[in-house]
Amino acid sequence: MLWLSPSIACGRRPSVICTLSGFSLHNHFMGSARFLPLQVAAVCFRRRGASFDFLLVKTTGGDKWTFPKGATARRLSHSQAAEREALEEAGAFGVIEPEHFHLYLQPKGDAKLRNGVREFVVKAFLFEVTHTQPPREEKRNPTWFSVDDARGALARGREERHAAELRTVIDRAVERLSTEERVVPQYRPALTYRIWRSLLRVLAARPR
Repeated sequence: MLWLSPSIACGRRPSVICTLSGFSLHNHFMGSARFLPLQVAAVCFRRRGASFDFLLVKTTGGDKWTFPKGATARRLSHSQAAEREALEEAGAFGVIEPEHFHLYLQPKGDAKLRNGVREFVVKAFLFEVTHTQPPREEKRNPTWFSVDDARGALARGREERHAAELRTVIDRAVERLSTEERVVPQYRPALTYRIWRSLLRVLAARPR
């Protein structure tokens, strides 16, 4: 389980306490929990028949693929901040889910630190893209990938543990979206049946 501070649960402070107990974010270091900064990501997708495509962008350095992501903002909810990143980095418009579906760990270069790398906890939000335009940020090169190609692109050039984190994001997104696809067809017959019964009652009540 990942334990969040009360302030994070309310979407206020951009820091998080990660504890080790069966989740992919294992962040105990020498017996003490680490405070990690928080970012948000828009996992942009579109439906393609029975499958999905994912929209990835280049990192700032241009050497890796990633999801549109960035810092939180005081006046925005976390989902709104992720939606802003999708627009700025990928030029994507669409519908974002209000709650995150996954948390993952990713590093980012930081010259102020001794090892030059800082780790972030990232909240991932599903974002269904309706249309795109050229992004505001240059050299992001937003590109659509199939599920398998997205998993491969995200892993390329990364350490295995961080590559695994990003592959898991794709896997969890596909699981979530596939579950939604299965639920909707099961719901529709029940709705049709209720409408049909209501119509019969109305017709039966009409005077002959």
